[in-house]
Amino acid sequence: MNHVRDNSVRQHQHPLISQLADTIEKNWQSQFVLYPYQTPEDLGYVEGTLEGERLTIENHCYQTVQFRKIHLELAKVGKHLDILHCVMFPRTNFPLPIFGVDLVAGRGQISAAIVDLSPVSADRSLPINYRQALQQLPNPQFLQPRTLPAWGDIFSDICLFVSPVDEQEQQAFLLQAAQILSTHCQLSRQTVPVDSVEEALIAAGQRRYCLQQQKNDKTRRILERAFGEEWAERYLRTMLFDYAEAAKDERCVTECKQV
Repeated sequence: MNHVRDNSVRQHQHPLISQLADTIEKNWQSQFVLYPYQTPEDLGYVEGTLEGERLTIENHCYQTVQFRKIHLELAKVGKHLDILHCVMFPRTNFPLPIFGVDLVAGRGQISAAIVDLSPVSADRSLPINYRQALQQLPNPQFLQPRTLPAWGDIFSDICLFVSPVDEQEQQAFLLQAAQILSTHCQLSRQTVPVDSVEEALIAAGQRRYCLQQQKNDKTRRILERAFGEEWAERYLRTMLFDYAEAAKDERCVTECKQV
């Protein structure tokens, strides 16, 4: 396995993935002061082989005052499979939902597109200011909505999970994901920290989110076939869906000052 590469994987991925990756990073750069996130040295850029095809994984991670880890993963398997995965993990002392978006393109077609703000509160509801802001967004209709997996009870009622049928629907999904992300970034900057009691509940909600996501068999099978069970388990638990206990969530106190 090698790491470090000058040209991004996105240059060779489906156009919608490239557009969404650029949109995500532009939002982060314009709305936050970004600080480095310590990624395990061997997991930032990874190469392997899956059924004779080259598999490349590229990770971009940062932290902010409000978020302990914001993560964009781009993956490519040969010429037939492109993946974008993004999750923003709030610090456990901020009462924020978890933003997540995924795109999967197989043989030039977007087969799966999902975006959500997953609540981590005890009653599994989004904060009132989020509900009010999201109600103002358009509600695009798609011809091929998809059913959430059995472990998907962590998602909210605004979760959008579809297979876009054409370019118009792809752009509609891109716009909706961008608006949800922008709303989330703006509201997170207005959110104030909570006390230790509520923080413990938030940490538990984030832990449940990560444990449910780790049940995604499709992701696990791809990683296991390419790198083996032990590596796949480590990647799932340390790179994709690591969770922070309230007492262990290291914060930017002096180095992460909001500008």
